[in-house]
Amino acid sequence: MLVVMRSSATDCEVRAVCEQVEKLNLNAHLMRAASRTLIAVTGAKGALQALAFEQLAGVDEIVLVNKPYQLASREANPAGTTITVPGTTAVFGSPELVIMAGPCAVESKEQTFAIAERVAAQGAQILRGGAFKPRTSPYSFQGLGLEGLKILAEARERYGLAIVTEALDHEMVPVVEEYADIVQIGSRNMQNFSLLKRAGRARKPVLLKRGMSATLEEFLTAAEYILSEGNSQVILCERGVRTFNDHSRNTLDLNLIPMVKRLSHLPIIVDPSHGTGNSASVTPLARAAVAAGCDGLIVEVHNDPAHALSDGDQSLNFAQFDEMMQQLRRIAPALDRRVPQPQPATVGTIAQ
Repeated sequence: MLVVMRSSATDCEVRAVCEQVEKLNLNAHLMRAASRTLIAVTGAKGALQALAFEQLAGVDEIVLVNKPYQLASREANPAGTTITVPGTTAVFGSPELVIMAGPCAVESKEQTFAIAERVAAQGAQILRGGAFKPRTSPYSFQGLGLEGLKILAEARERYGLAIVTEALDHEMVPVVEEYADIVQIGSRNMQNFSLLKRAGRARKPVLLKRGMSATLEEFLTAAEYILSEGNSQVILCERGVRTFNDHSRNTLDLNLIPMVKRLSHLPIIVDPSHGTGNSASVTPLARAAVAAGCDGLIVEVHNDPAHALSDGDQSLNFAQFDEMMQQLRRIAPALDRRVPQPQPATVGTIAQ
């Protein structure tokens, strides 16, 4: 249930509604939009409890949300949510697309810095890179751990990029939160509920990837776990689902983008690297994702994909990444969107 306050409602009237929610042993989630305040009430049983709020001062209307994801629903914020990443120009949900690029895994300082320099020069605002890697095989490279986080933090200071990296469990969130600007929850953990709840108490935006076999409702309900703990900064990510095909790693479900836009106020980005599994398909699917209305892309880029310790087959080399960005800049204006422009190199010489 959503309690929509009048634009003229005072802080005292808003507090009175929240106090009424507490009296009924329900939970209040305050959301302030540009022109009005909304109070999402979770735990309500329906129209009968709505009567307790209709006559309160400052209340404009009561909206009943018959979905398991009340806070993530479009009704909770019809205008759509925007999420600003401090220290960058990145605003998820704005006309300008957010470009997140970098290696699947942090392998060394030299490798990470070379990639960071190149993607920053092409206009990427956020550096992606795994310090902790959940791998199918326990014998595969598992990441550099804390050392990898420190390398990412150094790259941020040197190249002006924000950092997104994955937390594998709820105990790991505090250390990732300390070093990163965005906490990523991977597809294997989309329904790790203790991790979702802990991420909901984080002070940073959370990038939630869709599970490999998750329905849209399951995806949005997973986001609801984060939102219900008080963190309103949730970014959804479509990264492909597992189907019967054998010509790609996953099936990138671009149908999801317009459906998310219709049902939820949360921004959604696309991962064409995991969605395809091969570098030749990444750029075409990135173009398609932008055309479908995504709010950004997260792409794997490596200075030497043939020798990458993780996911080299789906990583773009530098020339491929440059070409992808150039193509996106031609497509985006047709949809009233923008792609960040190339930035002059500020440190050293960009690796070729």
